[in-house]
Amino acid sequence: MTHADKPINFLLVDDLEENLLALEALLQREGLTCLKARSGEEALELLLVHEVALALLDVQMPGMDGFELAEFMRGSERARHIPIIFVTAGAASSQRRFRGYEAGAVDFIQKPIEAHILRSKANVFFDLYEQRRQIEAQRDELEAAAQALRRADRHKDSFLAVLAHELRNPVAALSGGLHLLNKDVPPERARDIRARMERMLDHLSHLVDDLLDVSRVSQGKIVLKKARIELGEVLRSAIDASQHNLDAGEHAFITDLPAEPVWLDADHTRLAQIVSNLLNNAAKYTPTGGTVSLSAAARDGWATITVADTGVGVPVDMQSKIFEIFAQVEDHLGKAQGGLGIGLALVKQLVALHGGVITVDSAGENQGSTFTVRLPTAA
Repeated sequence: MTHADKPINFLLVDDLEENLLALEALLQREGLTCLKARSGEEALELLLVHEVALALLDVQMPGMDGFELAEFMRGSERARHIPIIFVTAGAASSQRRFRGYEAGAVDFIQKPIEAHILRSKANVFFDLYEQRRQIEAQRDELEAAAQALRRADRHKDSFLAVLAHELRNPVAALSGGLHLLNKDVPPERARDIRARMERMLDHLSHLVDDLLDVSRVSQGKIVLKKARIELGEVLRSAIDASQHNLDAGEHAFITDLPAEPVWLDADHTRLAQIVSNLLNNAAKYTPTGGTVSLSAAARDGWATITVADTGVGVPVDMQSKIFEIFAQVEDHLGKAQGGLGIGLALVKQLVALHGGVITVDSAGENQGSTFTVRLPTAA
């Protein structure tokens, strides 16, 4: 419940039940909650539990009178700022008024009470209280937004550092390859140099494509080319695209795919990209000789695609942030074998465009990870 949805409490203190009921009926309106006390002691107990916008205190009560109650309230950190209106049956002398104002009163109301006057005065304090709550809520929202901006700025700085590192290596390799090819080198060595240059160029192309895709999705510029497609075909395309990364890590690769066709209304290229990115991510963050698995199933109108690995895992405090742009860079920078750390952010955006959801589950550091994508099947 937000501040705006919470009711406003006001406190009535009078030793006579009929007076409490009459005041409650007079002041009640939508969004207000009346707290009633028959004594000063009972009022103090209520003030320990509830926040109160206004207190109306009867002056003459057996035991603790209204003035004494007000003095107790002014001595309490929790209740000292609550505005107090004294309700008195007799004419208040200057001395009594002085004592009342000294105890923190904002006003005196004489009995018999003129309804419209009391209602108008009380509404002023109710409105002020609501305005203060709104200001506090806005302050909290601004602080949360400021923290998010500071976090994003830190992640951006880390991302730029990774980007510089990722670009520098292939560019240096391409430059070195061109320098060697300009010399008189044997044909066999020239073929090896060209092959390495092609791999570096392919790596650069993937980096640029990921950057462009994240930017396009964020700006709403990617439009899915949906068609009726079979899930198995998409998964096989993703496996082909990721096979070299799985082989490079010498990982055991296990698949468990549906025996029957599963039909989706989806973009074949983008869906294959989702699964391929997850497989590449699993291969990248799994130490050499680990295990990566891909499974899929369909049930109750949903297709489920699961990519699991035996890699570095995801710390519990990172699992809610792992799909944020740049978020994984800081934590996994030293563990990845290259990459910008934007793959999961892109995957989440593409899954959302398909009307699906993606989740991650990990027991923690070095306990492996399981990513699950759920997509609606075609009617």
